[in-house]
Amino acid sequence: MHRINLVKLLTLLLLTVTISVKAQHDTHNEAPVEDAHSGKDLKTEIKEYINHHLLDSYDFSLFSYTTDAGEHKYVGAPLPVILWDGGLQIFSSSKLNHGESVAESGGNFYKVYHNKIYKTDAEGTINYDEEHHPTNAKPLDFSITKNVVFIFLVGLLMFFMFSRMAKNYKKNPLPTGLGRLLEPIILYVRDDIAIPNIGKKHYKRYMSYLLTIFFFVWIINLLGLTPLGVNVTNNIAVTLALALMTYFITTFSGNKDYWKHIFWMPGVPTLMKIILAPIELLGTIIKPFSLMIRLYANITAGHIVLMSIIGLMFIFKNWIGSPLSFGLAFALSLLELLVAALQAYIFTMLSALYFGSAVEEHDHH
Repeated sequence: MHRINLVKLLTLLLLTVTISVKAQHDTHNEAPVEDAHSGKDLKTEIKEYINHHLLDSYDFSLFSYTTDAGEHKYVGAPLPVILWDGGLQIFSSSKLNHGESVAESGGNFYKVYHNKIYKTDAEGTINYDEEHHPTNAKPLDFSITKNVVFIFLVGLLMFFMFSRMAKNYKKNPLPTGLGRLLEPIILYVRDDIAIPNIGKKHYKRYMSYLLTIFFFVWIINLLGLTPLGVNVTNNIAVTLALALMTYFITTFSGNKDYWKHIFWMPGVPTLMKIILAPIELLGTIIKPFSLMIRLYANITAGHIVLMSIIGLMFIFKNWIGSPLSFGLAFALSLLELLVAALQAYIFTMLSALYFGSAVEEHDHH
């Protein structure tokens, strides 16, 4: 009986969604929805907004809006632009005007194009090659972007949390305040991630890194779900830096057994040792590469799907489509909370697994 009712409910829901989509499809065929100021259809506007949301920026913008005169207004704060172009060039990102203006500094002119700063002339001319790639010179960019700001903020937050927690433990061995929330998580990382994968003999050497990487990735992922537009871990440069730290720690802490099993595996015929050695060496590079791609791809995909579903609310302009889109977006937001913690756990657990393989001691008979 319950199974029949469930089938009926799912069938009704499917028909409702199909009718809603069909009605919207017919409406769009008659007259595409266009923005009154830009002249672009709504789907293009949503796609461009998602792409813009995923990118880092040279300023911190809370939100933007378009005036009746068609002028874009941004609410936020500028950040310092730091370039090396035959000398140090420092100026406020407000000069770039969100990529719409040319900035002058020290007699040089700079413009943002596809989220990168190029050296131009006073008119902001961008030159292209045959494949339509910019040929303008790019200065070395050390700017404090939005992602960099939040990396520093999360670092300061973690330093404040754990330093205060350490001071409290010196006075009282029982956790108080924030320690009551953090202690179970710290014990979980120690007892269920570090010790099983590294071993009781060596795990203490890596606990500081494992705790740092776990809380950093978790907090940054949670900030990415807020309206602040912070998307640090969907920047592949950030995930590359995190993966490289795991790689270097693994490489420099590897014992002789670790390297022996890579270059000259015991118990394997000599010919196979010669064949497998480069493969095993390549595997040491593939492991951190998989860490980088896994974190980057999961977070980026989650943001794209979530914002696409939110965008459907503006496309479905009826009483069926919009509530369904809102419900899906809400459910996916809850799932993203799980993914934020899950990705921090996976990155930490795999890092501990690599550390464990580097310090494992083998008995050869």
